[in-house]
Amino acid sequence: MSLVEIEVTIGNDDCVETRELPLMDLAPYYAGEPGAKEALAIELRNAAEEIGFLALINHGVDWSLIESAVAENKRFHALPDEEKMKIAVDQNQRGYIKPKATMIKHSTYHEHTTMDYNETTVFATDFPPDHPGIQAGKQFYGVNQWPENLPGFRETVETYMAAMEAMGKSLLPIWALALELPEDYFEPFFEHHYTYYRMAHYPPREAPEENEYALGAHADTGFMTLLPAPDVWGLEIMDKNGIWFRPKKVENVIHINIGQFLERWSNERFMATPHRVLVPTEDRYTTPVFVNPDLNPVVECLPSCTSPDNPPKYGPESYWDFFKWYMTNSYPHYGGDGFHAA
Repeated sequence: MSLVEIEVTIGNDDCVETRELPLMDLAPYYAGEPGAKEALAIELRNAAEEIGFLALINHGVDWSLIESAVAENKRFHALPDEEKMKIAVDQNQRGYIKPKATMIKHSTYHEHTTMDYNETTVFATDFPPDHPGIQAGKQFYGVNQWPENLPGFRETVETYMAAMEAMGKSLLPIWALALELPEDYFEPFFEHHYTYYRMAHYPPREAPEENEYALGAHADTGFMTLLPAPDVWGLEIMDKNGIWFRPKKVENVIHINIGQFLERWSNERFMATPHRVLVPTEDRYTTPVFVNPDLNPVVECLPSCTSPDNPPKYGPESYWDFFKWYMTNSYPHYGGDGFHAA
């Protein structure tokens, strides 16, 4: 498949080079070809150790479903503010987050001084009513909030999330082999996994404020992020030398990148790559899905990622603990004294 660079004017910096991302073709794996998953594991390992971002082709997710998810994104975020605020984000990080409500305070790659210019609506795994986390009222469980008077919206969102989640979980054997582990290693950690969907709208601005980004420099929280390539670009990625670049556009790919929880779990063998989104000059809509392990199990450094000469850099931790820390240091509505409605 040929690579086609997308040209778009973005407000912060027009001097950043464009580079190709590694392409990972899933067709042989899904066809059950002998040796396919082992070959993909080598590709994934190389990319995860050198850049932390890839582009998936022949990923099996119908692009028309992705287009439907984008259409629902546009439909919801076109509603009046008072309608969107009826499902304002709650303590479980589900619901609508208005513009200028996010600033990454924990970034080690950029000193943020201006709130991010985006609006986002978050949906996550709906756990059954008898789940212990629901029964205990534990943060980040809860239930999703849904807008009124948008027929078909919930059905499309749930179908889209399920398809992306299934694709992500299908890659777990490849992740395991890439880390030189048994291919079923991660299955127990994803039995009651936590997936969330960040339905984002980046409104245009002709003249961004000083040090303003649509989404400031950060690395994602969890295990893997799945981002269908949007029509309007703005994504920039930082390489191992601290240089920002823009990935080239390949039609109908899903980008996959590594979150900080996997980086920590792998003792920093796999990279959680910093990235950011510049303020666009036309509306930009994205539909990333974050596929993560169970919230509660405490994990320790992967056995293939430590040795007497390379001791664990992080102690045992659960994804719930890390996610809580990340949210508190990214969203002002999670203050030190508790949750404050946006």
